[in-house]
Amino acid sequence: MSTPLRVTVWNENVHERKHEKVRRVYPDGIHTAIAKGLAAAPDLSVRTATLEMPEHGLTQDVLDNTDVLTWWGHMAHGEVKDEVVDRVHKRVLEGMGLIALHSAHYSKIFKRLMGTTCSLKWREAGERERLWNVAPHHPITAGLGEYFELPHVEMYGEPFGIPTPDEQIFISWFEGGEVSRSGCCWQRGNGRVFYFRPGHETYPIYYDANVMKVMINAVRWARPTVRIMDQCPNTKPLEIIRSDDPAKG
Repeated sequence: MSTPLRVTVWNENVHERKHEKVRRVYPDGIHTAIAKGLAAAPDLSVRTATLEMPEHGLTQDVLDNTDVLTWWGHMAHGEVKDEVVDRVHKRVLEGMGLIALHSAHYSKIFKRLMGTTCSLKWREAGERERLWNVAPHHPITAGLGEYFELPHVEMYGEPFGIPTPDEQIFISWFEGGEVSRSGCCWQRGNGRVFYFRPGHETYPIYYDANVMKVMINAVRWARPTVRIMDQCPNTKPLEIIRSDDPAKG
């Protein structure tokens, strides 16, 4: 039997503790709903971490034992400690996968990895979203049709201040008329990054079967292929160097 893929589901877990409207949708937290959906896949081993935990639940030991990290944030981006962001950033460059969800487009870690503003338009009107599958060949869209729909969402619209994705997976159309690049892939160092747009806290989006299919596929796609530590060693030559070094003259 192959070793399970180790997934850490991170959520700031602030809305659920402060707002009854959100708590009614996610009584045990968004992270718990995501973790339960992912755990339905037998090849995934899932744990959760939240903002209020020591070191936000993302200690070096946790990250060393994480293959793919999912990140949900919204109202507490500024409360995430820079040293934790540094730690996550280093692990992605070493090879850990990162799945940035919904408002994580504005998280410190996503903006650090993208190197851009990551700004966009938004509107909360409970409108319909149609996500078009523009990469039917891709592992992330396995088992999906040409599109799927969500009945009530928060709109995110273009322009979206991200670097051009290495691979565009979904493009969304919203009932109000806007479109959005809603599923995007990048390689950062040795790690893979996927941004997946749906997931506003007042709608039951993480109970949707198509959303969770995408999430499971994305975690499998983002799994590490290597882990290369950040080092800068003084290396001895493999062969005998016979040429004269003018710097020693």
